[in-house]
Amino acid sequence: MSSKNFFVYITTNPSKTVLYVGVTNDLKIRMQQHYDNRGKKQTFAGRYYCYKLIYYEKYGDANMAIEREKEIKDLSREKKEKLIATENPKWNRIEFYD
Repeated sequence: MSSKNFFVYITTNPSKTVLYVGVTNDLKIRMQQHYDNRGKKQTFAGRYYCYKLIYYEKYGDANMAIEREKEIKDLSREKKEKLIATENPKWNRIEFYD
C-alpha cells in the first residue's frame, strides 16, 4: 500500500489582504500553478494574486484533508489569522521542498 500525502494550505497576496484556502496532493506543483496563474481572472487565487504560501498542514488521508480544508474555509478571517500565526507569526512566504 503506497502512502500519499495531502496538504491543506493557505496562500495570500503580496499585500496580505486576501487569503486562499486549498487542498492538494502535491504542494510544490500547486504553488507553482498559483504563481503561474497570477492575474488570471478565471480563478480566485489568480484574480487576487494569492501565490504566497504562508501556512500548511500535512495529512496521510485525502478525506481528512478535505474535511480540514472545509473547516478552515468556514473560519472567520480573524480565526484564520490566528491559525497562521501559530506556525508563521510574521506571515513569511514558506518555501516548500518536500
